[in-house]
Amino acid sequence: MEVITAIKNRRATKSFDPHHKMSEETRRVLLEISALAPSAYNIQHWRIVDVQDPAERAAIRAVAWGQAQVTDASALYVLCADLNAWQEEPQRYWVTSPQPVQDFLLPKLDEYYRGKQEVARDEAMRSLGIFGMALMLVAQDLGYDSCPMDGFDFNAVAQIIHLPADFAIGYMVAIGKGTDNAWPRNREPVEKLVYIDHF
Repeated sequence: MEVITAIKNRRATKSFDPHHKMSEETRRVLLEISALAPSAYNIQHWRIVDVQDPAERAAIRAVAWGQAQVTDASALYVLCADLNAWQEEPQRYWVTSPQPVQDFLLPKLDEYYRGKQEVARDEAMRSLGIFGMALMLVAQDLGYDSCPMDGFDFNAVAQIIHLPADFAIGYMVAIGKGTDNAWPRNREPVEKLVYIDHF
């Protein structure tokens, strides 16, 4: 599928076929291709919890306003960010880069993040956003529908998935076979959203 077609067809699907099973191969492709998304300093902050246990899905649904897609979708991914990924053996992020590049980036990375928790969190969340969009577009290309979700109790979900203290949840993405038509799309004209040179 062409990227433009995938973007046009991708919608936030609320109803999924609860009986459809996604193959392990599809799950692997979905995540492997999505993980090619760009990230700041190539840190790849994302840590994905693939919630497969039905009881755990039910527990998450209970703290997500009872939204059916949590349990009915073929896959439910909780997209988390490792807020300290920038300092975990950072040289590994550029091991295939020329040595001068590695020598430049390592001290710059430390200078950019050290002592700046808000910067680290913001950067991780931006990377999670890019990953999530890649995930939904790859799903669309593979014939699946998706729904990004932030309508849930973040603290409760963190407890359910045993989120480490230095991680943060960005949002969840439900993926499966949609069973109804999405609501009509409503978008502002691009002329109202884009400014030339300044506001």
